[in-house]
Amino acid sequence: MKALVVSALSDDLSGCVLDDIPEPVRREGELLVRVRAASLNYPDLLMTRGAYQLKPALPFVPGMEMAGEVIEGDGDFVAGDRVVCGTRIGSFAELVTCKANAARRVPAGMDHATAASIGTAYLTAYVALVRLARVQAGEWVLVHGATGGVGLATADLAKVLGAKVIATSRSAEKLAIVARDYAPEATLAATGFREAAKDITSGGADVIVDPVGGDVFDESVRAIRFGGRLLVVGFTSGRIATVPTNLPLIKGFSVIGVRAGEYGRRFPALGAENLDAIWAMAAAGKLRPRVHKKYELADWRAAFAAMAASDLIGKLVIEP
Repeated sequence: MKALVVSALSDDLSGCVLDDIPEPVRREGELLVRVRAASLNYPDLLMTRGAYQLKPALPFVPGMEMAGEVIEGDGDFVAGDRVVCGTRIGSFAELVTCKANAARRVPAGMDHATAASIGTAYLTAYVALVRLARVQAGEWVLVHGATGGVGLATADLAKVLGAKVIATSRSAEKLAIVARDYAPEATLAATGFREAAKDITSGGADVIVDPVGGDVFDESVRAIRFGGRLLVVGFTSGRIATVPTNLPLIKGFSVIGVRAGEYGRRFPALGAENLDAIWAMAAAGKLRPRVHKKYELADWRAAFAAMAASDLIGKLVIEP
């Protein structure tokens, strides 16, 4: 089968190649799935550089989540079922195995690309907003990187939860699309947002969700209200920020790290509840995942380049 293989770690994707490799063999408790769509996440890019927490042994096939059709089933799944599943690695291939107890049926009427775009982004948003921040209806949620996969999912979910949303981005053009399609209460540029955010919220955001880091995090510390929750999701800016501990002391806010997958591994019962909640909302049409662009597997390099350049609104999808 065709698959994207990482045989060496590099900053320029020179260690990645589209290759023919043996088809995976299904084990007991697993499904063998023909991949129809696999979403690209920023950690996929980081893994090709060896810059992510998960460091698979070389060589490996990247790809954290996919949707497709069961070829060989197990348990409640039979051949022909449409499923979606998180894989951590392996999804950028024509075939993949996944654990049957981790797979879910694609909701009726939803295409594979949309289904593959929900899991990682909305699970991160759910763990951040519901489990860790305990967002309440009416609270102000400031979402950075709101045009990216996780940021847009967070803005979307926050609205579903009844929060008031401020979305930020470096691109005014992209923010205009987010404003049109997702109706946040306000949009702001990703730099110099501090005073405007404090004015809009009458003192500061209750919750700030930051997948960007660097200067954005530094300014967020000044834009949060007393008792607020500042959630660290990632560092797409490239700089890991630090915070003087006197600031959380004086302003009484919390800095909370978000690792949604690890949360589920540490607390399996809650992890299953998180996924149940996300897919129930998705099946009910409450969530609005946005597929920015689809790429054939042969065009994987263009997809990774778009991810590196943040040239997207929502999700990028590879279709093997």
